[in-house]
Amino acid sequence: MSEDQPERSRTGVPCDTAGTAFQALADVVARLRAPDGCPWDRDQTHESLTPYVVEEAHEVVEAIQSGRPEALRDELGDLLLQVVLHAQVSCDDGRFSVADVCEHLAAKLVRRHPHVFGQARPASSAAEVRDRGEEYKEAERQSRGEVRGVLDGVPKGLPALLKAQRLAEKAGGVGFDWPDAGAVTAKLREELEELVREVEAGDRKRAAGELGDVLFVLANLGRHLGLDAEAALQGANAKFVRRFEHVERRLRDEGRSPSEASLEEMDRLWDEAKRAESR
Repeated sequence: MSEDQPERSRTGVPCDTAGTAFQALADVVARLRAPDGCPWDRDQTHESLTPYVVEEAHEVVEAIQSGRPEALRDELGDLLLQVVLHAQVSCDDGRFSVADVCEHLAAKLVRRHPHVFGQARPASSAAEVRDRGEEYKEAERQSRGEVRGVLDGVPKGLPALLKAQRLAEKAGGVGFDWPDAGAVTAKLREELEELVREVEAGDRKRAAGELGDVLFVLANLGRHLGLDAEAALQGANAKFVRRFEHVERRLRDEGRSPSEASLEEMDRLWDEAKRAESR
């Protein structure tokens, strides 16, 4: 390698570039939190920042779904800001720094991938890596004397549909699962029948319970099909928005709003949007 060509890391980025850029970001955040920094940033706590972590994570997902690299770059930056800001809050409290976060994460990744960094035999599939990962996590917990249930690792604050998938994955890891997608489909039919029965009976409380059961089974059907139920529903939401906006535009061209149109007219425009998409 010539002297004018900087050494590059496995990321393809010059070795000094990523570290310098990250340090610059950390310095900016520390300056914002300084006594003569920004009043808003100085006032933040882990608790006050919590909604922003959730919001930024969702915006990263939206950027991924948009397929626009520049949008993903920007949203990843916003999410990274939350990581660095939380670390700085802890550093100001004398607990840990962003360097501690990075070092702990790197060590954990190496420790949980002995098939890459250690002497364990190479993994043959992603499923095998997942199973081994659970074993490594359990071994770490036991070494710390922790006693945890199978489902304890699922965050309580996850969106409900995603949480349903994670809960079932954990339970499935110890054999508590449907054998295949066909069995899940049969269970879905059963739950749908129960939901319809409670709806027809007019029992809202029991219907709510059955609706939850249907959604839980649907999340598991996606899991057995290798599909992400949360992403699937996000896609359906985006499709609904796209088609309804078409209805609004067409009515606006006529000088009307949806509230001034009949259901039949809006259905016709909805079908028009569907046909346009299929073309």
